[in-house]
Amino acid sequence: MEKFGAVLHSPEYEGKEKHVPVIKAPATAKANEAFEVTVVVGDETPHPNTIAHHIKWIQVFAKLESGMVVHVGTFDLGPTYAEPRVTFPVVLKESATLYALEYCNIHGVWEYSLDVKVE
Repeated sequence: MEKFGAVLHSPEYEGKEKHVPVIKAPATAKANEAFEVTVVVGDETPHPNTIAHHIKWIQVFAKLESGMVVHVGTFDLGPTYAEPRVTFPVVLKESATLYALEYCNIHGVWEYSLDVKVE
C-alpha cells in the first residue's frame, strides 16, 4: 500500500512556480512571542483562480524541535474570489520546521517547509 507522502509534490517537481505553497516567515523568532507567517501559492507565477482550476485549501503544521507535530491551521478557499494567500500569527516555544500543504483541484497536493529558530 502506498503512503500519502508518495503523492505529495515538492518544489523540486515543478520549481517554485504556481503550485508551491511558499512560506514567508522570519528565520528566527522569540520564544512565546507572536510572529507573522504568510503562505502564498504561486509566489513567482500566479496560480489560476477559476472554477475549473483553483487552490481549494492550505494547511500548516509545525514539527517542533522536541519531535511533536502540531496542526497550526487550515484555510479553506473558494474559486474566483479568494486568492491563494493566507497570513496569520504563530507563537512557538521552541524551534520548529513549518510545513505547508496545498491542494490544487487539478494537480494534487503540494508541500513546502521552512525552519524557524526560536531564541
